[in-house]
Amino acid sequence: MLENKSLMSSPQQVEDQIFSISPAELDTYPDGVITLDRAATIIRYNKTEAALARRDGAQTIGRNFFRDVAPCAAVQEFQGRFEAFAAKTDSGVDRFDFTFLFAWGQQDVSIMMVRKAGVDEINVIIARRSKKA
Repeated sequence: MLENKSLMSSPQQVEDQIFSISPAELDTYPDGVITLDRAATIIRYNKTEAALARRDGAQTIGRNFFRDVAPCAAVQEFQGRFEAFAAKTDSGVDRFDFTFLFAWGQQDVSIMMVRKAGVDEINVIIARRSKKA
């Protein structure tokens, strides 16, 4: 079980844990977590992320993150970075800041992508930096 603190604070501990926690544990996590396959199809979408993005989680599963859910992220700074990250097969972590441009305002976030060797899924962890709406 993950400690009750932000995933953004300890990427070394996150790698194994984030891939194995239950959906119920994932939904209680304070950061948004989106699990994507390497083609950016959403596999898991926790309640924190659903609230942040104002989306129904159940209707978001199975959609392409960049095309259907967050087209504002379909830029080199996010999608290009994700595609390069997803092309690798070893374990890895990549962090960067990003601004989502929602209809109700922008959301400044810190992104951490986590990849585990031998696993086809990529976990994208989204922590809010500020709220402008």
